[in-house]
Amino acid sequence: MDPIRNPYAPGAGQRPPLLAGRDRELQQFEITLERIAAGRPERSMVLFGLRGVGKTVLLNTLRGQAVRRAWGTGKIEARPDQSIRIPIAQAVHAAIREVGHRHRDPDRPDEVAGVLRSFALRTELDARKGRRWTPPLDVPATKGRGDSGDLELDLVELFTDLGGLARDLGVGVALFIDEMQDIAPVELAALCGACHEISQQGAPLIVVGAGLPHLPVALAASKSYAERLFRYVPVDRLPREMANPAWTRPAATEGVQFEQDALDVLYRLTDGYPYFVQAYGKATWDAAVTSPITVRDVLTAAPEAGAELAVGFFGARFDRATPAEREYMSAMADLGAEHGDAAISTAEVAKHLDRKPQSLSPARDGLIKKGLVYSAERGKVSFTVPHFGMFLRSR
Repeated sequence: MDPIRNPYAPGAGQRPPLLAGRDRELQQFEITLERIAAGRPERSMVLFGLRGVGKTVLLNTLRGQAVRRAWGTGKIEARPDQSIRIPIAQAVHAAIREVGHRHRDPDRPDEVAGVLRSFALRTELDARKGRRWTPPLDVPATKGRGDSGDLELDLVELFTDLGGLARDLGVGVALFIDEMQDIAPVELAALCGACHEISQQGAPLIVVGAGLPHLPVALAASKSYAERLFRYVPVDRLPREMANPAWTRPAATEGVQFEQDALDVLYRLTDGYPYFVQAYGKATWDAAVTSPITVRDVLTAAPEAGAELAVGFFGARFDRATPAEREYMSAMADLGAEHGDAAISTAEVAKHLDRKPQSLSPARDGLIKKGLVYSAERGKVSFTVPHFGMFLRSR
């Protein structure tokens, strides 16, 4: 096969040639956009799932839908130990630029930009930590709005004015937040509170977040009404009938077919996880000599695909962990062999390592902070990366 024509695209957040299995989510978001633009109530949205299932790709695709409907949009990626005030300000600045130039009254966008400037300038309080940003806007800051220092109140005032600007044009604003679980609890509560107030006002503004499987738990812990504030959308691996087109349809555009047995083996190797689907598809294409692609082609490519995942997908994450954290993960992997890689009891990990549970808390907390494991329920931990336990057991 010509490697230049290889249609598969494994990569972090890189859209595959076919976004298989996400039609329902895309259709529902179209309805959400229509309803909000028509002034009807609709909830914000949260995507959650393991790493490698395509949350970022889906998030970017949803943003593309909003852009095509002339909405104002902005996107941020939350990071541990970083306030969201500056990233939110930058996302709002992008949204103002997208809708402001179409407004008949040139003063209206400037009014919202003035509130944004006052909101952003509050970051000077955090300048000692190196987090400072001044909007590139030739407008004065609006005193007394968006600058109280109370993040929830400031967000409400900023979102209210931004939503009003969009309403003037018959559209809305959507802010997209990736890695949402990394927002500090106090700021996550402020964001939820602001979304709640905006929803009650009927402002045409929504937040679309994406994060790891414990994100719904984190949101519920921040505000009791968060369970009703968002529409939660699990993003999981592809079932067989949706995984097959992810291989066959891109190949068909290049005049290449798959034997059915080859698809059977590909699904067994990948379990339908979208990142693995692309990685094995790419390696199989490069290993195949001619069409149709056979089981032999898949088996020839499998070691190459596995080695690439071991370095770039699994290994890079393993290398970020400290020795104590690696020991903790290895214990989880050993126990996972007995439990089918389901959630592992922290007490079992301590028993396996012959340690007191309290002594392992720093390692567990470090892994959670680094996004390598998560705790969806008290006393249980799971890997955030599919097949990670299998990878550790193979080392």
